[in-house]
Amino acid sequence: MFSAALLVQLPLALNPGYFSHDELQWAAFADAGVASPWGDVGAFQYRPLTFSLWMVLSRALFATPMLFHAVLVAWGALNATLLLATARGFGLAAKPAALGALAFVLTPYAAYVHGWAGCIADLLWLSCALLLALLVQQCRRPWLAGVIAAALTALALLGKEAAFAIPPLLAVAWWFDARRPRWLAAMLGAGAVAALSLALRAGVLLHAPREGGQYALSPWHLPLRWLEYQLFPPIVPLLESFNTLQRVGPALVAGLLWLGLLAALWQASRRLVALWLLGGVVALLPVLPLAGGFNHYAYGFAALGAMTVVAAWPLASRRGRMTIAAFALLTALHGGVVMWRMQQVGRIQAVFSPALARAVRTHAGPLILQLSPAAKDWIFRRLTHDIPRYDGVAIGDRVRMAGPGDRATHLILADGRLQPLP
Repeated sequence: MFSAALLVQLPLALNPGYFSHDELQWAAFADAGVASPWGDVGAFQYRPLTFSLWMVLSRALFATPMLFHAVLVAWGALNATLLLATARGFGLAAKPAALGALAFVLTPYAAYVHGWAGCIADLLWLSCALLLALLVQQCRRPWLAGVIAAALTALALLGKEAAFAIPPLLAVAWWFDARRPRWLAAMLGAGAVAALSLALRAGVLLHAPREGGQYALSPWHLPLRWLEYQLFPPIVPLLESFNTLQRVGPALVAGLLWLGLLAALWQASRRLVALWLLGGVVALLPVLPLAGGFNHYAYGFAALGAMTVVAAWPLASRRGRMTIAAFALLTALHGGVVMWRMQQVGRIQAVFSPALARAVRTHAGPLILQLSPAAKDWIFRRLTHDIPRYDGVAIGDRVRMAGPGDRATHLILADGRLQPLP
């Protein structure tokens, strides 16, 4: 499974560049020797394990993007292997479990996570959750299951706040796996750690200043975010999930496909329908109140959903299998499109960022950049957003995009090259 998961994600591993500003920022922090933020418990994003690991990887691999991406893809393949083993532990046959693990890595959610270094936190928390489930399945002593769950939940929470989904996911496992005492003990152990973390950080998470309106919280966001995550997988052209409901026609078609999938699961097993819906909500629970939805937020949902749908296949009718196959094929095509577009952005970044550093080094004043008609605005706004340094050259406020009335100094071409303007 590990090798197969690596192979289908080869386009991500061969990416010669980076996707967004996050990778460039953390490379600069790593080069500057910024201390790991273990003591900053008042930070809105308290993810010291993630940030420490990110800086280690940046110091070692940032100059060789393909190696960096190969590590991320291998980590994603490891998660797929853990998912297969976990599904086997729940009684799924070997072939469907293997297909489910491959289907998971081909979702647009997993492709996005495995292709963007900004998603190390998501890789980390899901690894902890899957390893936790696998170890609890082997436990004969409930108290030991509780200790394992507490330890791995604490580790996951040092990676990302999405790990608050682990205790309710364990509750779902307890309910659907014959209410075995080991799952109850694991839920209580993980829940105690999560409750302690919430007690320490609830004020920060609710009220601390945060960068970006996407982190605003409201109960009214829950149905919208849930709907976006359900409809996004079969809408092949979309790169990012927050655009889902802006495309009314494709969203309506995706809604009909989703209802068809729901009917196919219902015919196959009402128990699996309940697991798909309830487990899906639980896996997404920490991110549903947010004002913005992003692909990587649904990484855990993609893992649970892929295995649930695959489990329904042997029980489904002929028509149900056709519906499942259509939804799965579109989702896999979508994952392929995400891989291709992330590599496309990486190729542009590999040209643009070095060209920008050279231009800053040689230009006397600030750089004011104007987009050529074929250049995509969102790509270059991300690649110039709050970058402290690149390749030893201070960027910071020495670079900005041209606004109304500005006289641009350089033109950005579609492939990332910079052309000086007279």
